[in-house]
Amino acid sequence: MNLVHRRLCSSDRWARAVRDQLLPWALEDARLGPDTLEIGPGYGATTSALLRRTERLTAVESDPSYTVRLRLLFGDRVDVVHGDGADLPLDDGRFDSVVCFTMLHHVPSVAAQDRLFAEAHRVLRPGGLFTGCDALSSWGFRAIHLGDTCVPVPPETLEARLRMAGFEKCSVTVGEGSFRFAAHRAAA
Repeated sequence: MNLVHRRLCSSDRWARAVRDQLLPWALEDARLGPDTLEIGPGYGATTSALLRRTERLTAVESDPSYTVRLRLLFGDRVDVVHGDGADLPLDDGRFDSVVCFTMLHHVPSVAAQDRLFAEAHRVLRPGGLFTGCDALSSWGFRAIHLGDTCVPVPPETLEARLRMAGFEKCSVTVGEGSFRFAAHRAAA
């Protein structure tokens, strides 16, 4: 992430917006269950808010320095794993839910995003939920990503992409400046 983006995502203002607006909207009707995986927690604002919504939280972060920071920040409250969301170092069928918030656009290609979707499906238990949100592409959104990886997910393509990864009961809702999604792994 560039300097502007790092400052924004590590700010108290962002943490409050995540806690008070973003996650309540993104998870409006979601039932995460007791064992949740978060892909791409970054600075941990979403992780902090998730701690109140699930009993066990695992976070997979691709940046080694963020991984260290998250481990120091959360201690034993969160199992922080250094890894790639498109190649998760986790067992099949382990989680009740997998979540990712405002990070899909940082995945470097459409193919890698699709691998992340397939990996989320693989690590979910039958009947499990994959949910999250991301920003809509706009001039302002792209401006704060100058020099960053920025591959926006067109929400109109997401449902079909999630189905290709094996999910069913998929939904995508577009809001002001962002979209949320929910998809389920078939029940056994």
